Amino acid sequence: MKTQRTRIAAAGLLLAGVLAHPSMAAAHGTTSGEDDPCLRQVGERVVHFNAYQPQYQLKGQYCTDIPQEGNTFLVVDLVDPALRNEPVGMRVVKGNGSTEAEGEIVADIRPTTHPDGVLRGEARLDEGLYTVTIASEKQNLMRRPQYLLRVHMTDYQKLVRTVAVPLLGVLFAAWLGYKLLRSKWLRNWWAVLRS
Repeated sequence: MKTQRTRIAAAGLLLAGVLAHPSMAAAHGTTSGEDDPCLRQVGERVVHFNAYQPQYQLKGQYCTDIPQEGNTFLVVDLVDPALRNEPVGMRVVKGNGSTEAEGEIVADIRPTTHPDGVLRGEARLDEGLYTVTIASEKQNLMRRPQYLLRVHMTDYQKLVRTVAVPLLGVLFAAWLGYKLLRSKWLRNWWAVLRS
């Protein structure tokens, strides 16, 4: 009973610290809880997934795009306190999860209770796509919530968005400038100005 009070007090102090300095808690930029891509729901309950590779970047946290191959620590925060008393497990399968027989199981953490609210695992992830599935013992492990991990892969969709949109803007500005320079209005205005 005393340790539970201590944990509640520690969580309260941590929450007060985060509220006092929100920039310290911005692990995924400035996303709110609903916009955080690392949050998923298990039924009506919420979990938060992170992957760490301290051998490459000590403070780097990832949940969808992992920049390097290698040993990866997988951490699931059981946000809902009710999940801490239920057996919860995690499975990492190589592949995109479209068919169960398609991928090989890379890590399989069997459902157990996690009184501290943290489900931990470690896996060696090579280049490619992986599906991380988190579920309580009451739910099938091959169902939601799932995270699709891209390990050491280029996200071409993100690359196109970051390059194509500014490039289209520059092309549009150049086309507009060309049309303006070729217009009769500008030529007449320039002739009036020179005379």
